[in-house]
Amino acid sequence: MKRTIAMCGAFAMLLALSVTALAQKGANFAGTWELDKSKSQLPGRQAEMIQSMTWTITQDANQLSRDQKMERNPNAQGPGGPPPGGGGGRGGGMGGMMGGGGPLTVKFDGSESKVENERMKSATKATWQGSVLEIKTVGTFNTPNGEMTTTTTEHWELADGGKTLKVHRVAESPRGPQESTLVFTKK
Repeated sequence: MKRTIAMCGAFAMLLALSVTALAQKGANFAGTWELDKSKSQLPGRQAEMIQSMTWTITQDANQLSRDQKMERNPNAQGPGGPPPGGGGGRGGGMGGMMGGGGPLTVKFDGSESKVENERMKSATKATWQGSVLEIKTVGTFNTPNGEMTTTTTEHWELADGGKTLKVHRVAESPRGPQESTLVFTKK
């Protein structure tokens, strides 16, 4: 009986190690990445509105976190006119188009990461498709015209021996679908 319990324990430990190894088979996106606008495909006025964008990504076996810093072109006319004071930050509709502009954390165990505040609530889930990471976010926002729901699906993939990060993004909202490809170079 003790031998059977020991074998079951060893099997459970082997299974846990196998699951961890599978989770680590995906690509490692950790690092600082700068948007290459010349290689990116940005819809509408996005390319004109973005002066620069940097992603800082940390990643371990359990999760990935991204911090986004974006500087807006002070001369660009976005929805509703130029941004107040120019420079970085959100507003003028850019937050929704560029992934919300805030930090992002996703877990590799299949569970959702949730964010909620007085303006919005969102649920984000990540799944590996080989070395490609799919990140899907469903967000509900309070607007002057009522509640609005958006769904954004991103596919993250490394290229050029890990020196390039390509993010294909499809955002769906009441305004219709919007597709973009962001290409980042590792700093």
